[in-house]
Amino acid sequence: MKSIKSNILAFAILATLIPSIGLGLMSFVGYQDIINKNVDYELRALAKDASGELTQWVRERVHDVRTLSTAYTLVDGLGAGPPRPGAVRIGAPELALYLSSVQKKLDPLLELTLTDAAGQIVASSAASPATVALPQAWQSASITSGVVVAPPRWDDARATATVTVAVPVLSLRNELLGALAAVLDLKGFEPRLRSVAGTSSAEIVLAATDGTPLLSTKSPASALSRLDPQVWSRVRGQPSEPLTYVDFHQREALGVAAPPGALPIVVVAQRERAEVFATWLDLVKLFSILVIGLTLLVGVVGYWMGRSIVTPLNALTAAADRVAEGDLSVAVHDETKDEIGRLTRAFNLMTDRLRSTQGEIEAANDTLRRQNEELETLATTDSLTGLYNRKKLDDFLALQFARFFTDRTPFALLMVSLDNLNDINADYGLPAGDDALIKLAAMLRQSVHEGDQVARFGGDRFVIILAGVPFDAAMEWAERLRERIEAPDFRSANLGIVTSVSIGVAQSRDGDVDPDTILFRADHALHEAKRAGGNRVQSAM
Repeated sequence: MKSIKSNILAFAILATLIPSIGLGLMSFVGYQDIINKNVDYELRALAKDASGELTQWVRERVHDVRTLSTAYTLVDGLGAGPPRPGAVRIGAPELALYLSSVQKKLDPLLELTLTDAAGQIVASSAASPATVALPQAWQSASITSGVVVAPPRWDDARATATVTVAVPVLSLRNELLGALAAVLDLKGFEPRLRSVAGTSSAEIVLAATDGTPLLSTKSPASALSRLDPQVWSRVRGQPSEPLTYVDFHQREALGVAAPPGALPIVVVAQRERAEVFATWLDLVKLFSILVIGLTLLVGVVGYWMGRSIVTPLNALTAAADRVAEGDLSVAVHDETKDEIGRLTRAFNLMTDRLRSTQGEIEAANDTLRRQNEELETLATTDSLTGLYNRKKLDDFLALQFARFFTDRTPFALLMVSLDNLNDINADYGLPAGDDALIKLAAMLRQSVHEGDQVARFGGDRFVIILAGVPFDAAMEWAERLRERIEAPDFRSANLGIVTSVSIGVAQSRDGDVDPDTILFRADHALHEAKRAGGNRVQSAM
């Protein structure tokens, strides 16, 4: 009786030998190109990933500085309006002390400097702060984004590479008061850079636009040499293209450059050329020995192997393909008593059982699908009002913001709040308050058009997203909603409770970096409406 085990062994030997002979004949002319492509792909991927991580890291630091710029201590220190009752205007020494304490808590920040709108330094965490040159565009009151105001450079005094970013300090009226500049320590990016490099033998180097090395995954930046200007011009001028050049270690290397967006910095991923092709030479020697040994076996097993194993396996493979396509009526006929014969009988038994249980599986899938739909509904719906909950609102906001970021489709966000829910609960009880919320939710659901979204934000607050609606139309829509709720027909049929709403309106704009920015403006406008007495629509513009 023939043994399938012997056939499989012969097939494995032949399947290894045939490509080995072909590769052996082409190795001296083709394998070097394969190595080059693999290294090129690796270096491109590392440079691209490191560039993306650097851009993200800088954005996160800018976000931290932007969050700090909204602190009342800084806004008040720049003289934004009259001081609070009983408060004393914060002076430069106090501001410097505040900036110093904050800077010590934020590890990547080496220095924080506060300037006025004219660019004059007001206070700094450093004894001798560097001059901050603000862009002319910052004279516009609509500026909200952060920019790099000093390109990356090697700081000899701190023995590290730094980059300076600045964000505007705005008043509550969105007026430009000044700027908050932060000197970032690029060494804080080193853990991420090493994470990108992983176990790769390649080196990733961050370099300034003039070719000065700033950070490396293999060596201290101080141990690296600046590239020759002509070499650097060629590397920088061909981003994402693999090049051969004399690298920062003064050795011949293969490298790929990638500029991270608008940042004045270049990411270079490189490998030493000698190290790359030393591996290639070792593999060629080993490959030649293997080809010689395997060639002796080809003539013995070739013909015998083909007829004994390929034909029955092809038949069984074709049957398996039909089953995979959903045809369970297939059957394979093989009367042999070897391993393939037993496998064929097991295959036929399997298809019989699949046919008998297919209906049960489909029914179970339908039941599971319905249960998943019910769970999805429960997870995204507010139990009291039947509107979408906060979790689903976050999904809507993220999707709407992505559309705005991609094709600039504007949208408006309305935050609606009952003015006297606490009074209703106190005077008539919690059921009356719930009834008012339910009735308001029903009105909001009926008021929006297809494509708009309404959700309960929490407590007595609701959020409405108006897609593609300009700011003026959103304000008019909000005013009509306020008047409708104020009308007598909105009052409870049982108690005749009189109520009203306050509405904060915010519009998407170019300076928004995430959905929370728009949500914050709408919430701030809502608080302004309530502070003004309620029953009004307040703009966040």
